[in-house]
Parts: sequence; C-alpha cells; structure tokens
Amino acid sequence: MNSEITQQHTADLYDAHVLQNYGRAPITVVRGRGSWVEDDAGKSYLDFTSGIAVSALGHCHPRWVGAVRRQAGELIHASNLFRNPQQGELARRLVQRAGPGRVFFCNSGAEANEGLIKLARLHGIRKSGAEGKCIRVIGAENAFHGRTFGGMSATPQEKIQGGFRPLLPGFVFGKLNDLESFAALIDDNTAAVFLETVQGEGGINVAAPEFLQGLRRLCSEHNVLLMLDEVQCGIGRTGSFYAFEQADVRPDAVGMAKGLGGGFPIGAIWVGETSADLFKPGMHGSTFGGTPLACAAALAVMDVIEDEKLLENVASLTPAWHRQLQSLVDEFPDQLVRLKGLGFMIGLEVKENPRGYVDELRNLGLLAPPAGGNVVRLLPPLNATADELTRSVEIFRRVLAAKS
Repeated sequence: MNSEITQQHTADLYDAHVLQNYGRAPITVVRGRGSWVEDDAGKSYLDFTSGIAVSALGHCHPRWVGAVRRQAGELIHASNLFRNPQQGELARRLVQRAGPGRVFFCNSGAEANEGLIKLARLHGIRKSGAEGKCIRVIGAENAFHGRTFGGMSATPQEKIQGGFRPLLPGFVFGKLNDLESFAALIDDNTAAVFLETVQGEGGINVAAPEFLQGLRRLCSEHNVLLMLDEVQCGIGRTGSFYAFEQADVRPDAVGMAKGLGGGFPIGAIWVGETSADLFKPGMHGSTFGGTPLACAAALAVMDVIEDEKLLENVASLTPAWHRQLQSLVDEFPDQLVRLKGLGFMIGLEVKENPRGYVDELRNLGLLAPPAGGNVVRLLPPLNATADELTRSVEIFRRVLAAKS
C-alpha cells in the first residue's frame, strides 16, 4: 500500500466513504507480528483485542501464513455443489472435538447462530408435528448473538435491537446462572435453550458448570435442544477447546467462528447426531461457507493449537496472570469492582464508563476492547507469553494509578 495514502489520507477516506456504524479508535493499524501490532506512525501496541478474539495465533503466525499461501495457489473456491478435501478434514476434526454429529460451514458467528435458530425451528416441527407452533427459544439476559435479525432477536439489549423492530418472534429470556428462571419459561412449545457459555459482549459473564449441568438435565427432560454459542469463547480461549468441556456437559448443537479461522472468515455449527438429520438438501446453505481456503486456514489453526500445545499454554499461564489482575482489583477498589472470566477471556469491571480506560490503555500501548457497559476485556492470543501477560498488567496499573 502507498505509504502516503496510509499515513495521510486513511482517516479522510473513512470519514468520506465508510459507513459511520463504528466508533473507531484514532489509529490506523498497518502490520502485526505475534501479540503486537504497529500503526502507520510506527508505534507498537500489545494487542489484547486479538481482532475481538479472532487472532487465536496472534498476527502472521508463519505456519498459518504458509498454509494460506499454499492453498491460495491451488484452489480458493469451488462452491458447496462439490466436495473439497479441506472441508471434509476440518469437519472430521471438529466432530472429534465436539462429539458424534455433523458440521455445517458458514462465514461468521452471526451466520452460525442463524443456523442454530433454524435448527431450533426444525426441532420444533419434529417435537410438535406442526410448523410455527413450537418456536420458543429461551435465551439469557445480557446475551449477544449477532446483528442479523435472528441474532438481534436473541439479544435482549436495546442498543442492539433499537431501530430494527419488529424482530423475530418466540424469544424469551432467563437470568444467567439462575436455573429456576429458565425452568419457569419452559413450556410445551419450547424448542431450544440458547446461550453463550461465556458471555462476551455482555460483559464476560461465565455460565457456571452447575448451571449448565442443570440446563442439560432440564432440556433432556423436556425434549428441548441445548444450543451453545461459543463464537467468542470457543477454540481454546478458555483453556479447553470448547468452553463447555469445563462443565462436563454435551450440548445438542454449538456455534463457532472467530478464532476458528485465525483471521480468515469462517464459521461453523456442530449438530449432535440425534438432530443432524433435521437439515435436508436445500434447507440451508452458504456460498462461501467452507471454501478450501477458509478450511485450510482453520486447519492450520488447529494444527498449531495442537502442535504448540496452546491449550496447555493458556491453562498454565492463566493462574499467575489472574492473580496479577486480581491484585489490581485489591489495590484500586475505588476504580475496579471485580475480575471476571476464564483463561484468556478476561474482564475487569470498572466503576465508570470503560471508554476512558480503553483510551488510556491504548495511549500507553495496550489494545483492549470494552464490553457490557462497564467492563474492559483482555483477549490475548493463545500463544501470548508470560512476559506479555505481565506487561498488560503493568500498563493497566499505570492507567489506574494515574486516575487515583
């Protein structure tokens, strides 16, 4: 890219030609390596945004880059009218991780969640014997499932739904980790329970293991699908490949995306074997879902996670990092409320709007996104080092100290 365009005109180009639907930070990122990115002025940042939990391997991991380059030189797109070996192998490995069932590939987390909502409708027909009758889906307060009409309907937040009503009918919401509130909402016309194993945009709220186990029993008793959205918390972010593994439960379906492609757009849904026959030919599809290039990128992510033992990296580094972060909560109780999350999906709840903290962290060289109205998220790549994690704490401490 022409350096003059990058340095002098990018902001003007955005102001003139790009829809103003994002509150973008006033920097232009031009390159990255590992846990670090650099802007057009040459300033480096420790990137604990990770593309909002997308860059699982950090930036430009050589094995990932090599796999994408090789595949781009062989076959990029072939359409789902034909088989391609990369898609078949990726499906096998995801089934191996999730359990017996089948996989559908798409392009994003929102599309994966749309597929789950359609699965719930099909299950409702099987359960009730009629279309349009058994359509209730029980979600969780503070959820976020995307910005399509189905995703928005499953997201009980005014900032997401406002301006787009009427939305898809059938959604009701219980309180996360309150099993009784979910039990009270189940009726004969309930098709599915649908929630994030760890709420991301809603503020890094973890579904407790005993809550998920209770939901599993409740869903089994009432012939209701348990569908988990692991778009942000999956693919190793919590220290296990899927976050639900830590609760020792088996859902009926799982949505995933973000970290699966390591930076290349890909989404997927895994459907357990008892419901995998609900989708018939022609009922669902995706032009770009599961292309050879997208699947090669995802296979590279899985290879690196396994070969470089990144699940073990997250699990081994988490305790010390969390202790360091908890020390901030203890040291600055006038600013911080609590530490939340699992593994490398962490939130520090603050007592004021988090935007000021996000801005100051960025000024000192740490990129971290807000969440849930009052939370600063920390989403390091799965191969972040102990020194990088400690550096994030040191930068956060400097911001807190300056505000005290």
